[in-house]
Amino acid sequence: MLVSATEMLKKAVEGHYAVGQFNINNLEWTKSILQTAQENNSPVILGVSEGAGKYMTGYKTVSAMVSAMIEELGITVPVALHLDHGSYEGCYKCVKAGFSSIMFDGSHFPIEENVEKTTELVHVAHNLGLSIEAEVGSIGGEEDGVVGAGEIADPEECKKIADLGVDFLAAGIGNIHGKYPENWKGLDFDALAKIKELVGDMPLVLHGGTGIPEDMIKKAISLGVAKINVNTECQLYFQEATRKYIEEGKDLQGKGYDPRKLLAPGAEAIKVIVKEKMELFGSIGKA
Repeated sequence: MLVSATEMLKKAVEGHYAVGQFNINNLEWTKSILQTAQENNSPVILGVSEGAGKYMTGYKTVSAMVSAMIEELGITVPVALHLDHGSYEGCYKCVKAGFSSIMFDGSHFPIEENVEKTTELVHVAHNLGLSIEAEVGSIGGEEDGVVGAGEIADPEECKKIADLGVDFLAAGIGNIHGKYPENWKGLDFDALAKIKELVGDMPLVLHGGTGIPEDMIKKAISLGVAKINVNTECQLYFQEATRKYIEEGKDLQGKGYDPRKLLAPGAEAIKVIVKEKMELFGSIGKA
């Protein structure tokens, strides 16, 4: 059964670890992530961007697939199905489709409009027992058409949004989506510490978890980050394993072209990286 992410992230803050949000793009990805979470007794958040939701034919399809898969695979660890970088309209669609958690990304709006829309969506989500994430300060890079300049969040604006009753908060601290460039300056821990000071025990979210050095990940967790998003790294592992399978000609051996065989190496590779991230985040054994 799907659960909101509120309780799992409260426990993460108290236990000084983080829960991974791993974005899903199809059945294979979803299955690999759920099985890895179950095998390692870890809570997990399945992230769905608006682009991925559309690719999978809609949020109702995604919700039905995930709920059925949890039942068929006998998944007992806490699983949240979460809209990633949701628009105002997208949030309502996911609420109706049966998601257990939503993110409203109002970071590109003036702070007054971000506050207004977030306030409304907090009320809607909490009335239905769903968790809600908000964002202050855009995340750099591009993900499924969501482009950010990588602004450092204003701590005072973070407090203003946190005080609206959101369950967890994404604050830009120099993190970006996609691969990090060689000249990346790193995370702004001074900004993170100031935000943490103002929002208290509010779980903080680190988007763009791919490529951030391990020492920075651990320091971010020590400063209140309780949710870390990973997408690009799963894509890269899936791509590399699939490429190797084809370059070795295995797709031409016997019935190696069968999609169940063709996609298997990529699906197994996702399990490897998800487990590595769960170990780094400290969520293994915390379900």
